[in-house]
Amino acid sequence: MFDIIIRNANLPDGRSGFDIGARDGKIAAIEKRIDAQAAEEIDASGRLVSPPFCDPHFHMDATLSLGMPRMNVSGTLLEGIALWGELRPTLTKEALVERALRYCDLAVSQGLLFIRSHVDTSDPRLVTAEALIEVRERVAPYITLQLVAFPQDGYYRAKDGEASLERALDMGIDIVGGIPHFERTMDDGRRSLEALCRIAAERGLPVDIHCDETDDPMSRHIETLASETVRYGLQGRVAGSHLTSMHSMDNYYVSKLIPLMAEAEINVIPNPLINIMLQGRHDTYPKRRGMTRVRELMAAGLNVSFGQDCTMDPWYSMGSADMLEVGHMAIHVAQMGGIEDKKRIFEGLTVNSAKTMGLEGYGLDVGCHADLIILQAADVTEALRLKPTRLFVLKNGKVISRSAPRIGELFIDGRPSSIDPGRDYVPSRI
Repeated sequence: MFDIIIRNANLPDGRSGFDIGARDGKIAAIEKRIDAQAAEEIDASGRLVSPPFCDPHFHMDATLSLGMPRMNVSGTLLEGIALWGELRPTLTKEALVERALRYCDLAVSQGLLFIRSHVDTSDPRLVTAEALIEVRERVAPYITLQLVAFPQDGYYRAKDGEASLERALDMGIDIVGGIPHFERTMDDGRRSLEALCRIAAERGLPVDIHCDETDDPMSRHIETLASETVRYGLQGRVAGSHLTSMHSMDNYYVSKLIPLMAEAEINVIPNPLINIMLQGRHDTYPKRRGMTRVRELMAAGLNVSFGQDCTMDPWYSMGSADMLEVGHMAIHVAQMGGIEDKKRIFEGLTVNSAKTMGLEGYGLDVGCHADLIILQAADVTEALRLKPTRLFVLKNGKVISRSAPRIGELFIDGRPSSIDPGRDYVPSRI
């Protein structure tokens, strides 16, 4: 007897027509035909079943604050930081919690059940940390929320920045963060990475750094981050987020840099939506788009996962908690339109991100947590093309979200009466 069986599912690795049975919150069987009963059955009808999406890079303290106190007119990273600096003194715990919970509701409906959020520690009040620690506990039954102590104004540059970050970690923040390229000097940036990696090693914590989020090819803090990772024995526990300066670096230097990153087992987190929106703002034409070298990093064996970064905040006026939107943009900006490319992009939204976040029991194998999503698409390439409806979202084998399929009705003589984009336009059927 199973708690739930999903019938006739297509799997991310390309297998089709499988049943998935869950018992006691875990996947208990994946077979062509499970000859058993269950308290609940769902007919996937040849649609894709996947582990949930993971977002390894987000700013939940700022989410849904668009227009507060005003709009970002220039659309630049620096104006966004300035706007956040104006908003920060007015933040209350209650408002932060309310916005974050609303975002989490949206995330669940999109099949996004694992989120790593950076938490600004530049304000010594640490109201952001207090709020998101509360949110982490409240959403724990359905969303795994990891928190990064993030000195938005700089570890050294912000007044009391060093002490505030340590206090946030003492409060229970999970991960050490930083922003070396926003320190006053390149040397301060280097020193901040040395200090932050030491703190992480002493406390036994992971590291996640906003690193080289700039068009400046001489912003090379990722080199220091990789070196300090090896120095402190943090291999596999460190993430370099953004890395947009690699877009502008010369190829010879990158040929040295990528092997160093591989030696340090750096987890790489591009944020395609935000990277192409904020970078290249000082260019006329040719105009750089600023996303890091995804294809080359993947080819070197680095773990590449994709983050959403922002949704409706001072830096980004769009966003929908849809990681397929992130992957869709990554395909275009990285020019990775081949079938195998798309499979790697999908892994960057799921299994690679789970590895970055150090998630245990994640995946689509017997013994994994029965955290699953059913999409209105036949396979991963179609999911990235269509950004389809998440028909069912399951946590520990229980349905926590359900959406009606997107079906278009037609009233045209001689043509079909309805259109299901997830069925009628699969390439093999055209």
